[in-house]
Amino acid sequence: MAASHLPPAATLVKKYPTLLHPFGAKPHAQRLIFRCRATSSEGADDGWASFVDELKRSLQVDPSDAVISNAGAGLTSNNDLVTALPLEPSAGPAAGDATTAAAGAVSELLGVDASGAVATPDRLLSSLLHLDASNPVASVAGGALSRLDALTSGLSDAQRWALFGFLAATWLYLTARPGVLSGAVDMYVLAPLQLALDSVLGRRSLKMSDFVVGERIGEGSFGVVYAGAVVPKNGAVVEERSGKAKTSLQNDDRYKEKVILKKIKVMTVGAKECGDYEEWFNYRVSRAAPESCADFLGSFVADKNKAEFVKGGKWLVWKFEGDRTLANYLSERGFPSNLERLMFGRVLQGLGPLEREALVVKQVMRQLITSLKRIHATGIVHRDIKPSNLVVTRRGQVKLIDFGAATDLRIGKNYVPDRALLDPDYCPPELYVLPEETPEPPPEPIAAILSPILWQVLNSPDLFDMYSAGIVLMQMAIPTLRTQSGLKNFNAELRSAGYDLNRWRQSARRRPDLQILDLDSGRGWDLATKLISERGANGGGRLSAAAALRHPYFLLGGDQAAAVLSKFSLSK
Repeated sequence: MAASHLPPAATLVKKYPTLLHPFGAKPHAQRLIFRCRATSSEGADDGWASFVDELKRSLQVDPSDAVISNAGAGLTSNNDLVTALPLEPSAGPAAGDATTAAAGAVSELLGVDASGAVATPDRLLSSLLHLDASNPVASVAGGALSRLDALTSGLSDAQRWALFGFLAATWLYLTARPGVLSGAVDMYVLAPLQLALDSVLGRRSLKMSDFVVGERIGEGSFGVVYAGAVVPKNGAVVEERSGKAKTSLQNDDRYKEKVILKKIKVMTVGAKECGDYEEWFNYRVSRAAPESCADFLGSFVADKNKAEFVKGGKWLVWKFEGDRTLANYLSERGFPSNLERLMFGRVLQGLGPLEREALVVKQVMRQLITSLKRIHATGIVHRDIKPSNLVVTRRGQVKLIDFGAATDLRIGKNYVPDRALLDPDYCPPELYVLPEETPEPPPEPIAAILSPILWQVLNSPDLFDMYSAGIVLMQMAIPTLRTQSGLKNFNAELRSAGYDLNRWRQSARRRPDLQILDLDSGRGWDLATKLISERGANGGGRLSAAAALRHPYFLLGGDQAAAVLSKFSLSK
């Protein structure tokens, strides 16, 4: 048996009034709090030595006892809990009062009961989340905590902490960019759900006879883009369209649902693979970042030769949101003023022409970088960012198109280390999204598990797109770069300047018009220099999309404020 038991709280307080005082508003929650006082300069005994000796005597246990009673097993009984909170020796009475309050708050937060034991999971949830037992969340969480407690009941405290540390590190790893866990949810849950929904809606069973082809809009290396429309289900006759009939398709009231059609070239090497990848990425992005790309409707294969249709050729279909890209607007003499009404709904009031043009450029850049941030968060790098791949919708939205060169580095989709489909006018100096010595990706599940290491530690492949976004900014802001020849000359001079924009600015043969970028103390120019640069070690030297959106150039918010104020103006 113990040589002696710890005296009741009231006795200890009377015996050591300078060291202890009681705490606890409720009878069942009485505690003792140590008062830490400085010893006098003469070193007089303040009672600590006597108090410590008494504690030692109270805790002495006779080894001959086979069983230790509950009262003797712990430091305290209901009224004998001693809570020690360290203070500096110089702390005075005010600090002691703060200690008292802190002890009570900690005890309430952790659900420590009168015996000093930590509360049950239900009570802990109640204390931390203020949820009562009837709340479904509390019920589920409490059950999970109880099961976890049961599973770890045989572990020591050190083993429990090690287990919790391992689980926390695993969770952080699985949720780090590009998101192993979210990728698994997308692949094994969202993708099958989308397939089932599209099958019900008929999107996965499109046919050549469902569409009529209008005028040709553009052409790329592997495909040709047309305006089009969905054939009405009322049995309307679809006639062959040619000449002006193709041009007038968008104004033909018989076709209510307009679309954009892309024909994948049949005889071009690599076109089929590129078309398959583009279809896959459009489905992928439509799930992960639907606001960032055009609304993809599906695909079909032509079943016979007819006009533009070639038997066996694949066609991709998007909902019509606009048939003009940023490149179309850039080619006009009135850029960027020609986008002002589309971006803001009307001509901005109370601003000069230069300020209004700068706000249009900023609005386009904000939308572009926001879209890049969304797709990069899912492990996708577009690899072909340029004005012709940025469609401007009728509502003034800027959306990404043409994912034929995109790569999903979470699973290694469409990624070959030493091969890339690039536009040299917008390609960064590193040429490849990852170094050429990067090994080819392993099978998809293994690649997904290893992707955070590739993305966070070895490289930052998303910075590839950010350089291209910087070139787009320069084109919009500097009139001489909006032509093909002007852009090529700029790239040649930039290469000679070591991809240093400040050095290029000083050495350019023709003095560039930088008025738009120099507004607001040069915030636009500063952003451009942080996007157009060589990459440093470990992905440094160039801003990511998330970091670019935090740049002061966007934090001013002048474009959004101007749009709001313009709507209150009485003049148009």
